[in-house]
Amino acid sequence: MAVLKKKITNRIRILRALVVALLAIYALNLFSMQILRKQLFTSEAERISLQSTRIPAPRGEIYDRTGRVVLAGNIEAYSVYITPSELPATKRESVILLLSKLLNISAEDIESKLPTGRLTSYGRVAVAKNASLSAISEIAAHIDEFPGVSWTSQPLRDYADLRSLSNTIGYVGSITRDEYKLFYNKGYTLEDLTGKAGIELMYEDLLKGKDGWIAKAVDVHGKDISRNKARIEAPEPGKRLILSIDSNIQKIAEDALGKRQGSVVVLKPATGEILAMATYPYYDSRVFMSDNAGQEYLKLLNDPQKPMLNRAYQSSYPPASTFKTVLSTAILEEGFISPDKTIYCSGEINYGGRSWSCWIKKPGHGAVDLKNALAQSCDIYYWTVGRDYIGVENIVSYAQDYGYGKLTGIDLPGENPGLLPTPTWKEEKYNDPWTPGDTMNLSIGQGYMLASPLQVANMMAMIVNGGVIYKPHVLKEIRDPGTGALINEVQPEVLQKSSISEKTFDTMRSLLRGVIVYGTARAPISTKAVQIAGKTGTGEIGLKDRWHSWFASFGPYGAPAKDQIVVVTMIEASNPWEWWGPYAANVIYQAIYAGQDAKTAAATVGVKLDGIAVGGRRE
Repeated sequence: MAVLKKKITNRIRILRALVVALLAIYALNLFSMQILRKQLFTSEAERISLQSTRIPAPRGEIYDRTGRVVLAGNIEAYSVYITPSELPATKRESVILLLSKLLNISAEDIESKLPTGRLTSYGRVAVAKNASLSAISEIAAHIDEFPGVSWTSQPLRDYADLRSLSNTIGYVGSITRDEYKLFYNKGYTLEDLTGKAGIELMYEDLLKGKDGWIAKAVDVHGKDISRNKARIEAPEPGKRLILSIDSNIQKIAEDALGKRQGSVVVLKPATGEILAMATYPYYDSRVFMSDNAGQEYLKLLNDPQKPMLNRAYQSSYPPASTFKTVLSTAILEEGFISPDKTIYCSGEINYGGRSWSCWIKKPGHGAVDLKNALAQSCDIYYWTVGRDYIGVENIVSYAQDYGYGKLTGIDLPGENPGLLPTPTWKEEKYNDPWTPGDTMNLSIGQGYMLASPLQVANMMAMIVNGGVIYKPHVLKEIRDPGTGALINEVQPEVLQKSSISEKTFDTMRSLLRGVIVYGTARAPISTKAVQIAGKTGTGEIGLKDRWHSWFASFGPYGAPAKDQIVVVTMIEASNPWEWWGPYAANVIYQAIYAGQDAKTAAATVGVKLDGIAVGGRRE
């Protein structure tokens, strides 16, 4: 009995010891949690209860070359969101209908942005990017009728009245899910806007900026318990971009082009800077800032006139007689035929079982040497020398030297490389051999040959620069968005360098001056404000009353390359026929060098901007 009692007593002591030990451990742990590790747990609790809200960064502003004219800026606007997980299924239809009326957006459009079926999203979905203050006030005043609806104030793109510069600046739009997959690691969200075209797309990384955020502690009900201790990281605006575009020259070019399908390029040959790039028809970048941007995009996309196409560098056409500049260069450089040798033009020749008529037709130009053949743009002279003296291989070689058949590398998306046909290309494309007739067509820039107005401008730039083409570009400078301090300045970059002699280019400049003084451009180029040189061109499209009208030029003639500009005008055959290319250039030069607007310049040189220049075939 005594032994049993002793065993029980020992067990009780052990149990007491275990209880005391356990209590001691709990006490020590409690002491550690409340005293020793208090700060750690406090921080962890705050971290778990922190609610972070993104502060969108303002997009970088875009200016013209003066740095004073804002082309693309920002305004404060309201975005409206729906969080699907917070929107009861029974109220979904009524909320969408109410928002549709307030925001002036179709209910179908709102519905299409929300997940369907059993899929529930806990993230908010943007249903409007540019809501009015009155709409936001109405939602706030009746918030009980809008479960799951929220809004924020954020910067929204604001474009000036860009006219055709819209096709160069581009526009922004809501990020797509495919884009989001690509940009996720760069900090993008599904609420972001991204560049979709032009400068906005090309320099997205510079313009985007870095979003900021505000983090505050909240309780389980979402109530702010941070006691004015919210953590804030300010957003960093995107970089300020200064373009090479001269707003004044841009307006002159647009007014000179008028409502004619076509384009104008004004290039600074010594640097590759684009001073103006006009195209018609064009779109308005501002339509993409509306909440009906999707519908507007489809309208533009289905427009048969293709207003979203920048015809200055995204379209290509037969360069026509402007291409005779290439053959003239080959003759001077390699002496395939003496520049003084004459070829008789009777207005018509027979070759390959068909009749080939010079643009002037019978009785033709008579006996012409190189100087007069280029000035009068004699087709028979170039057909003959191209086929019998130079040959297709040499024509292609010199055309490549001028940059034809390849991209110029301009800092804008979607460039058209044109087409420089070769015997190999034709064999592969059509399974048909190259013929002397193909060489004749190529000799006058017709047949399969295609070039963009920008490529033709580069040809003239090489002649002005004496054998160098600089990569054309629209961006001039990158500046700090706050201070305006210069971060980077785009330097001229050699795109193409020719081995052609300076003597040949000097003679070419003189021959192209002859086109103005006693050649095909003598009548339309009447400005006294500046002397220019250039080449006319009339591109055939297979119709008897429609042609493309080209004029490729540079001036002031005789000035150093750094002081000259290149102007290329291209009027499509889709317009009612008028020989407007050289007349448009005449107005542009007069306006720039006389300090006039296009209307005054037109009156000075005796033409009407909205009138027919000259009817009938002209070269």
